[in-house]
Amino acid sequence: MVTRRRKVPLERPDRPYVALGLEGSANKLGAGVIAHLPDGSTKVLSNVRHTYVTPPGEGFLPRDTAQHHRDWALKVIQDAFKQASLRPQDIDCICYTKGPGMGAPLHTVALVARTLALLYGKPLIGVNHCVGHIEMGRLITGAQNPVVLYVSGGNTQVIAYSRQRYRIFGETLDIAVGNCLDRFARVIGLSNDPSPGYNIEQEAKKGTQLLSLPYATKGMDVSLSGILTAVEAYTADPRFKTNAAGPQDETSNIITPADLCFSLQETVFAMLVEITERAMAHIGSKEVLIVGGVGCNERLQEMMGVMASERRGNVFATDDRFCIDNGLMIAQAGLLSYRTGFQTSFEESTCTQRFRTDEVHVAWRR
Repeated sequence: MVTRRRKVPLERPDRPYVALGLEGSANKLGAGVIAHLPDGSTKVLSNVRHTYVTPPGEGFLPRDTAQHHRDWALKVIQDAFKQASLRPQDIDCICYTKGPGMGAPLHTVALVARTLALLYGKPLIGVNHCVGHIEMGRLITGAQNPVVLYVSGGNTQVIAYSRQRYRIFGETLDIAVGNCLDRFARVIGLSNDPSPGYNIEQEAKKGTQLLSLPYATKGMDVSLSGILTAVEAYTADPRFKTNAAGPQDETSNIITPADLCFSLQETVFAMLVEITERAMAHIGSKEVLIVGGVGCNERLQEMMGVMASERRGNVFATDDRFCIDNGLMIAQAGLLSYRTGFQTSFEESTCTQRFRTDEVHVAWRR
């Protein structure tokens, strides 16, 4: 069971509140410490992360990712406290990712969080990973009431806030945009360091041909599995050359990996811009907040910016310190929840691979 002392939106704290956040829903293990101060401000005290990187052409398996988290948990948490100049005894609560995510890594981080809570007598706060991204984005950018485009390796959603819930207006019907990009990066042998999505973005900058790919928006939703199949099919085309010398154009009759990365990005991002614009029109918003690991992509930010400017609106995004999975976002969302009286009992301190954004009671907002 969970406990909640009060249900009213937050007022300024009467003292500093400090939280440790632990994130490990995929291949990033993060620990962050954040403080809410009596003047109403928020202070980032530390944000430490370590990434499990696999060889080119390989993804990361749940078992191996969980082992990475076990190997690095102690150092990452120690570094987070060292950067914050605090001890575990100094914090108010321990926040961890309850879901969604990969089962084995989630369980590893939940176990670490429970252990720390028992050792130091601190309350536990289970946090929805998606809400963590949203609250971190709102904090860093200052966006007030935006339409949120949440794009990552495991999630693709268009979200807006209403009546203490983050409502999902549209989402992927099959695979997430980050998963689509990552899988194609493996097909063409791009490195996983620092991430396959980043390397797709860099390769796309060299592309010169926009190739035909399925454009699959379905109302407010998108479908990405067919696009992935179609772009993979180009790699079997006789015109596809992995080592074509010099820049190509539409008359060269040669298709390069850069052309495929460029075409995949342009098509998928156009779909995401379209459904985000529909949500903006529906709720009358002039703000877009892009969160999640794919939100670091500068081309996505550029395309969204063009759309928003045409609607006399603004786009908000963060850099990779806060866009990519991190413990700080879990600390921020968890501390907001803790200050409304929420706690997760040890009996309920489990995790779940399926934890939808709109299941969370956002008690800290009006």
